[in-house]
Amino acid sequence: MKRALLLAAAICLLVPATLFADTIVEEIVARVNGDVITRSDYRKGLEQLLADMKQQYASDADSHYRERQPDVLRDLIDQQLLLDKGKELGITADTDLIKKLDAIRKQNNLSSMEDLEKAAEQQGVNFEDFKQQMRNGIITQQVISQEVGRKVRITEEEQKKFYEEHKKELEQPENIRLSEILVPVAANATAQDLSAAETRAGELLKQIRGGAKFEDIAKKESKGPSAEQGGDLGYFKRGTLAKELEDTTFAMKSGQVSDVVRTKQGYVILKVVEHHDAGVPSFNEVKNRVEEALYLQKLQPALRAYLTKLREEAFIDIKAGYVDTGASPNQTKPVITASAAEQAQQPKKKKKKLGIF
Repeated sequence: MKRALLLAAAICLLVPATLFADTIVEEIVARVNGDVITRSDYRKGLEQLLADMKQQYASDADSHYRERQPDVLRDLIDQQLLLDKGKELGITADTDLIKKLDAIRKQNNLSSMEDLEKAAEQQGVNFEDFKQQMRNGIITQQVISQEVGRKVRITEEEQKKFYEEHKKELEQPENIRLSEILVPVAANATAQDLSAAETRAGELLKQIRGGAKFEDIAKKESKGPSAEQGGDLGYFKRGTLAKELEDTTFAMKSGQVSDVVRTKQGYVILKVVEHHDAGVPSFNEVKNRVEEALYLQKLQPALRAYLTKLREEAFIDIKAGYVDTGASPNQTKPVITASAAEQAQQPKKKKKKLGIF
């Protein structure tokens, strides 16, 4: 798992999806600098939390929901503080937003961004709201990376200690890590289409055999959803791949690249990035995984401390009856003038409810 994924995981713990008001007049639950969090935002945060807990803990979702419920307002405030910091740092996320939208387009086999927008609208999603939600996620991730992540330090001594203490947990079945390059073919492809795709895949394989980096070719030429990650598909145990692919890949060693293989999606070239035998892997084999686990372990308290600092530098006002579990005793409560209070209570422009896309 790449460090960026760990940052994303940290954000998932702290920041629920961006929520929009669905009523014309809103009760304000909290003010964060110049922004407000409404009762509708808060209610949607509760609904999202319950949905997440049901997905993660099917048998005991209610107890996990009750445990996390007090932190919903804290998470909404965290999000707004990170977005404010992103604005201060000049982070716009424009380039990354385009890349992520293009990746979604490819995953859905759509020809253009216009097609992606139409597909979103057909599902009842306001495309502009959807893009803003994604932009917010990118901004908060970049803020955490710049302000917190880069300051986390891990020594080799800490890694070896973690390895010794978690050997039992590190025990694993035989598994491989795969990357792919996909040259797709349509379900109604003609014999000529199939031949052209196979030829193209053969040309890409020839480039790799000639010394080109697999990851570079994947990013540039693959049409699979993993192209942006250099073709990385992650880890697979025996029994999780189609038999033909399993027979081919599990017979390969780390670093080996397959011939062109025909699949339902098209023609693929596979690389076995890692091949691990069953049992407890050596420290060197899992050093990166150990470092990532320690990084996330250290990131969480460091991020919480950073958000506390942001609170102390911000103006936050919580409506009576609501609690910010991340509040610092050193926070300064803003002084709201009569005119500012009247302005804050003005009806908010109604926005289309954001669905799941």
